[in-house]
Amino acid sequence: MAQSLFQKVQTLISANMHAMVDKALDANSVAVLDEYIRQAEGNLDDLEDALVTVKGQVKTLQRKYETFRAEAEALDADIDRLLAVGKEDLAVAAQSQYNSKADLAEEYRQQYLNQKRESDKLADARMKLETRLRSIKQEREHVLGLLELAKTKEIAAKSMKSLDALEGVGDSDISRVADKIRARLDRADAEVEMRADRLSNQMDDVLQKDRLTGQLAERRRRLGLAEEEEGEAREAAGDL
Repeated sequence: MAQSLFQKVQTLISANMHAMVDKALDANSVAVLDEYIRQAEGNLDDLEDALVTVKGQVKTLQRKYETFRAEAEALDADIDRLLAVGKEDLAVAAQSQYNSKADLAEEYRQQYLNQKRESDKLADARMKLETRLRSIKQEREHVLGLLELAKTKEIAAKSMKSLDALEGVGDSDISRVADKIRARLDRADAEVEMRADRLSNQMDDVLQKDRLTGQLAERRRRLGLAEEEEGEAREAAGDL
């Protein structure tokens, strides 16, 4: 179930924003963007719940690991003392308990590290999905503006048919009206082109930022900086 959720989130994160915007414009509707936003918000809520659950498991496993490790360390010291006073039988029993505690501590340590990696993946996916969701909400507003301009152009285009029918009748007043309407159409064309160019540039900036953010996050993980930052945050919280 968690893997299925993670796959859904990855699909939404990697969705091609240009393709979605083009589809919305072709369909003369923002329904495709609204559906993406609906899915993203739903999966973001599920991701939050899953992340809380996994983080709770991480804390539980870490606590068990630290408990068994401390018990093993105490037994280790006891074994040395028992051997020093010649309590061989007790030392053997203590050694057996030590082995059991040490094995359990190692098992919980491995589980803790695995769950922490999963927690980090979910947290990273949440951050990327939130970024993509904010971006697509912004682009939705731009698309609405483009659609309104497109509708204006369509209405004006219908008027052009009537103007073409009047062309050449020799009426100077009608010719002036036709020229003014054509000038408005030219202005609408120019505005649509400017909006479209601005939208394309903004989307390119957002996508490039997402790529750079992902690259830096991967570099931090490779250098171990993410774990250091988390450790510093935990130490700061402990001081408080």
